[in-house]
Amino acid sequence: VHEFAFVNSIINSLVSVLLLIGLFAAKSKKFKLHKGVMFTAMVLSFLFLLSYVCHHIWAGDTHYGNTGFIKYVYYFILVTHIILAAVIMPFILYTTYRALTAEFGKHRKLAKYTWPLWFYVSVTGVIVYWMISPFYN
Repeated sequence: VHEFAFVNSIINSLVSVLLLIGLFAAKSKKFKLHKGVMFTAMVLSFLFLLSYVCHHIWAGDTHYGNTGFIKYVYYFILVTHIILAAVIMPFILYTTYRALTAEFGKHRKLAKYTWPLWFYVSVTGVIVYWMISPFYN
């Protein structure tokens, strides 16, 4: 059942890479590449959400087993990841909407906030997995 968690970390890793490629494509004015890469990142994020729900339905909870300072680091990363993951999707969709309606100035302004949050969520998702995975039963 914890295979879902591994799949989630792979998906988040891919999304992180795609977000970087998408950013560099936009900054290089390669907008067709940017559009395709960002669309792929959105599809993978949706697949991640499905896999995440399946994992938590069937795997249950896993408790972090380390102690000391690293435990606080883990919980800080986890809490910020959860909060931002819960709120980022509408912003991703709204930013995308602005691009699809050719409101590129508004898209660019929104993306300056949306992109780093989305990137943070995808990267911290991988970090959380690698920190919690030794404690899977």
